[in-house]
Parts: sequence; C-alpha cells; structure tokens
Amino acid sequence: MRISTLIVSVTLAYPLCAEPVSAKHLDTIGRVYPIAEPDALTEIRQAAGRVNWQTAIGPQMARTKIQHFRPDTLHSLPSAKTDKVFQVNMSYTLESNIPDGRGGVLYPQGYAFNPLDYVRLTSVLVIIDAGDKRQVEWFKASPYGSDYHTRLLLSGGDYYDLAEQLKRPVFYLMDEVAKRLHLAAVPSVVRQNGKKLEVTEVAIRDK
Repeated sequence: MRISTLIVSVTLAYPLCAEPVSAKHLDTIGRVYPIAEPDALTEIRQAAGRVNWQTAIGPQMARTKIQHFRPDTLHSLPSAKTDKVFQVNMSYTLESNIPDGRGGVLYPQGYAFNPLDYVRLTSVLVIIDAGDKRQVEWFKASPYGSDYHTRLLLSGGDYYDLAEQLKRPVFYLMDEVAKRLHLAAVPSVVRQNGKKLEVTEVAIRDK
C-alpha cells in the first residue's frame, strides 16, 4: 500500500458523491488469475434490466421514493447564531499497522500524516439546511450560487426539490464528513487555507 492509498482513506469523500469518478491503477500485488465466474455487478445489472420497475412499484411510488430520500447517516445541524471562523487540522494518525504485502510493515501504528500535504481541496464546500428558506436564499445570492465548482451539501431539507430549482448537483451531509470537519452550524463554508481547512459559519440576520 502506498501513501496515496492512505490519503484516500482519510481525505473527504463527497457523498459525497454522485458524480462520475475516474479510477487510477496503483499497483498489482501477487499473482493474477482469470475470472472464472460472471461478475456479480454485471449479473445484478442484467437482472435489474429484466424487471419492469414501473409495473413492479409504479411510476408515482418510484418518484416519491426518490424525492423523499434521506440517508440514515444524514447529519443535521442548527442555524449559526454568530459569525465564526476556525481552522481544522486534517492530520491523521494510523490506528494499526499497514502491511507492505511482503510480511513487513509499510506504515506503523501511530504514523501521522496530513492528507493536505499530498492533495488539495480544489472545490469550496457550502453546507446549508434546505428546510430553512433563508439559508437557500442566502446561498442563491452569494457568490457560491453561481459558481459550479462549489459543492453544495445539505444538513436537512429536500435535495430533489433544491436540485431542480438550482439546476445543479446537491448532496447530503454525512455524519463522517461533519465529524471530520468539526461542523457545528449552518450555513458553513469550507475551503483550504494552506495545510489546513478553514470553516466559516455565517449567521443569517433578518432584515
């Protein structure tokens, strides 16, 4: 296992995310044998393709399930009461040894590293509660609303309706990501600042 593999395990994953992802072949360890059995994913896809889903569950039910989908690990956050800026140290310490595949240890337990030494967060993350109309309007009026490099995450509300309204991808905020970024309130804006991530909480004040 290389350091790039470790980075993947502790760097943010956009639930993130429903967008296409490109894969990179890192290495091959041990002997390689031909696959004798059909690929499981291929079999699942073939089986799913033989089902008439509109007949099985009905088009309206299918649409309703999509519109009202909520992940089990959705992380809800309260509205920010005051403006606040803080930095998050992304350094990670291994909880167990990482073997080198040859009977030795490549990275020992207790080894610490900062993923931001190797990768960069190229997008700005904005987290809001879509159930709060003030936060939705704040996002639309902010510079992030027209910046399609910004990743929009929701701590509540309907992703389907908001995605249709904004004509852009919308994702839910997962527990693991919220914990890793020390998120405590919304709206929050996350961007990289040097070797740390900077979180800005924005208090929306009534006019």
